[in-house]
Amino acid sequence: MEVNYSNIKVIGFDADDTLWVNETYFREAEERVGLLLSHYETPNKIDQELFKMEMKNLSIYGYGVKGFILSMIELAVELSNGKVSNTIIAEILEIGKDMINKPIELLDGVEDVLKTLSKDYKLIVATKGDLLDQERKLEKSGLLKYFHHIEVLSEKQEVNYKQLLKRLDIEPEAFVMVGNSLKSDILPLVKIGSKAIHVPFHTTWQHEKVSNHESNGVEYETEHSLTEILKYFN
Repeated sequence: MEVNYSNIKVIGFDADDTLWVNETYFREAEERVGLLLSHYETPNKIDQELFKMEMKNLSIYGYGVKGFILSMIELAVELSNGKVSNTIIAEILEIGKDMINKPIELLDGVEDVLKTLSKDYKLIVATKGDLLDQERKLEKSGLLKYFHHIEVLSEKQEVNYKQLLKRLDIEPEAFVMVGNSLKSDILPLVKIGSKAIHVPFHTTWQHEKVSNHESNGVEYETEHSLTEILKYFN
């Protein structure tokens, strides 16, 4: 069944891995940390334990690079029974700084899509992560001029979106969200009566994956590049 977008007045965009590359840098950082700590555990075990550490710390540090760095350091201390060297700690901190200072690599067609849609719709960014880091990336991206509003959320659940739409005086049925994560960008929006378009990135963080059972029966569109969403807004 074809979804009708004629009522849409506001289009929301996720940021990381929807507008620009992000998850790739986390995977690269995990590999570097795996090598640093390889005399304590195997790379596969380190990956597993790092994910557990991130999940344990999520409610404390939230999302983003800073929480990731702190989790890596805590894991290094734990795996080494407190014997990890200052040199390795310094190298982990350097990995984190490298991630924060990465240049912004826009995904294909992003600016053309935003330029086109901003002529007829209000565009907003609804992302999660570290506030300072997200503000920095948006500034470096050169895309700020296309957006009516920027929101950095602590979580992307139904209640967070309801609060955001209410605060911006947007009716749920007049809003569509575009993003790469079914868990964060698609399912919560459909459940509150908005629309959503899924544009997958080639790699997905384990925490953002959903089962077929969770997404079955949920009505949303899937496109494989951002430029393909333009056909819904002619």
